[in-house]
Amino acid sequence: MNLTEKQKVLIEKLGVFNERSGMTPVEGRILALLIVSDVVELTFDEIKELLEIGKSTTSNALNMLQIKGRIEYITKLGDRKRYFRVKILNWEKQIEQRMMAMLAMSDLMKEVLANRSDKTPEFNKELTKLNQFFDFMREEFSESFFKWKNRK
Repeated sequence: MNLTEKQKVLIEKLGVFNERSGMTPVEGRILALLIVSDVVELTFDEIKELLEIGKSTTSNALNMLQIKGRIEYITKLGDRKRYFRVKILNWEKQIEQRMMAMLAMSDLMKEVLANRSDKTPEFNKELTKLNQFFDFMREEFSESFFKWKNRK
């Protein structure tokens, strides 16, 4: 299997974006490859060769992406290889889980604010604004997500 130059550029762009979202460079490139590739299920060796990365690096990144719930593998009858693919079927659930995890931080920040002294009023004021933003996002996300699900 070969990648076009455009696909290689897209993999790099998406890989950098994934890095900025907290993934390692290799995790980001593997996820990007599985999204950009015309073949949606790739073997360990195909991933390793297409991205020109080592065995150990590939293995570690694939394991982390599976732990994070971003990819999964399947097997095929009569074939001992594992085929890795993006967990695209549950993207709505993944987005909802990530948003709810971020919003859960709001509860922690409220607890932090309740336990802060009044010796840093400017910092406390900004923390209050952050909590207000999280409360706003909780309402907006819930409403938007509900609208999205009901429009199908």
